[in-house]
Amino acid sequence: MATSPEQPTGPTGQFTPSPLNQLLYGHIHSAAVRAVAEHRVADLLAEGPRTAGELATARGLHAGTLRRVLRLLAMHGLFTQDEKDTFGLTDAGQALRTDVPGSQRTAALLLTDEMFRRAADGIPDAVRTGRTSFEAAYGVPFFDHLAVSPDQRELFDAGMASMADRTDDLIAESYPFPAAGTVVDVGGGRGGLLHAVLRREPALTGVLFDRPDTVADHVLDTEEVRGRWSVRGGDFFTAVPSGGDIYLLKRILHDWSDEECARILGAVRAAVAPGARLLVVDSVLPDNGDPHPAVELDIIMMMLVTGKERTAKEFEDLLAGAGFRLERVLPTPTLPSILEARAV
Repeated sequence: MATSPEQPTGPTGQFTPSPLNQLLYGHIHSAAVRAVAEHRVADLLAEGPRTAGELATARGLHAGTLRRVLRLLAMHGLFTQDEKDTFGLTDAGQALRTDVPGSQRTAALLLTDEMFRRAADGIPDAVRTGRTSFEAAYGVPFFDHLAVSPDQRELFDAGMASMADRTDDLIAESYPFPAAGTVVDVGGGRGGLLHAVLRREPALTGVLFDRPDTVADHVLDTEEVRGRWSVRGGDFFTAVPSGGDIYLLKRILHDWSDEECARILGAVRAAVAPGARLLVVDSVLPDNGDPHPAVELDIIMMMLVTGKERTAKEFEDLLAGAGFRLERVLPTPTLPSILEARAV
């Protein structure tokens, strides 16, 4: 049974997959990653290579099937496979362990969860209707679904936190935060970025603001920042804490439509004095159509929510409409940039 179109061969006569062929198999690759993440296979390889049989015995799995999945992922750089048919971890595969800094296992489980798979299945219909494919599949908006689905809410928060763990320090290091003042992290989740900022500047204070159920699991209670933070629960569409010197919006605006962003930015502007700084931490798409990794993230936004990734000009227009002047865009060593604006 043929399951792929004929493909050309390379100069040595070896089969060379076409770009189309590689894209068509993408869902298989992500399902294979989910399998090894779900069964914590990478943890078993922390001390060195093992055979598929040894791994299967340790986890109660089927050895032959596991070997085939590991062989596929070895071909894509997550594992190694040697002539003795033992498998080990590559540097990229280390991120699937649960016991390493910046572990991406929870992120892998989130991005391959049924929520994302069903939303992705709806992309053809979304192209026809313009409707968010998650809402078409589930009947409610993404965040409304999370509000009544505690297990998936927990997975979402944990997955987002694990992805942020890799970037918070890099973002905090990429901006010259002042030695004193108050930083208000609006929609700051569990407080990873705020913690990184406060840790770097020992005289700064901070306020973490997000949904009450999210901030209840904050990560700010450490000796490094003790006594310099407070936590507030609420709705950033309605009002945010006032009196801050610098406001953060990390990975917030890309979740929402222009109209919804205007409401969020309006709530922030109502809380600040002229001259206060707002740092929008988001991916910035090139305006000339050049390839950019955030284009894939834009498709996820299209699937799940009303938001999108934006160009610097689109951010500038959003900010200006809410009473902020975009002053500069600072690149960081990670995907999002820092857009610095001031209240006018």
